[in-house]
Amino acid sequence: MDHHLKPVKTAPVTPKTKRRAMPAEDRREQLIQATIKCIATQGLSSTTMAHITKEAGLSMGIVNLHFESKEKLLIETLRHVTEEYLRGWNDIISADTDDAAATIKTLLEFEFSASIVCKEKLAVWFAFWGEAKSRPIYQKICAKNDKRTEDSLVQLFQHFIDSGGSSWQHLDAELLVSTLTALVDGLWLDLLLTPRQMTRAKAREICLNYLTSVFGNQFQ
Repeated sequence: MDHHLKPVKTAPVTPKTKRRAMPAEDRREQLIQATIKCIATQGLSSTTMAHITKEAGLSMGIVNLHFESKEKLLIETLRHVTEEYLRGWNDIISADTDDAAATIKTLLEFEFSASIVCKEKLAVWFAFWGEAKSRPIYQKICAKNDKRTEDSLVQLFQHFIDSGGSSWQHLDAELLVSTLTALVDGLWLDLLLTPRQMTRAKAREICLNYLTSVFGNQFQ
């Protein structure tokens, strides 16, 4: 062995090099999660790229590489929370069961689950809803989500009404869904603004009490 040869020095693996090696999809997820946190703390209009890069621990160049602009990042963040919600909803709706009441109960459990009504995600939902009127792209994404869930819920309630024979034929499935949806949205807002007074369990109970008032002991 030649003792005059100097050992080759290798660059240490630092957190920075690990971040650079992260797959593109994981990097996008990291930025979206950082955006969710910033919107929850700063508000939608006050969230800046500087806030997002600081929260994610990334450079502005990396953010621009994956999303090109703040507006595109915000749009993808809205799509992310919307698609996450729809996946959970569809898993319940598509379950192989004829028990409509049980499916409706499961949907209510999902609506008020910890993963859906955590403070950060509620803040994001209401922030984008507040901007939807002036931002057509936000309105389009939100409206598409609402249409999908409303249509499937109307079909579910209609199936349940039909199963009750003549006693429930006077009920209007669309009206019931509109009322329940408004109730859920209002309870989401209560959970965001007054979490000490409104709990997830209490919110579910309120919805079930409404359904009990309409259908009797089917939802007790």
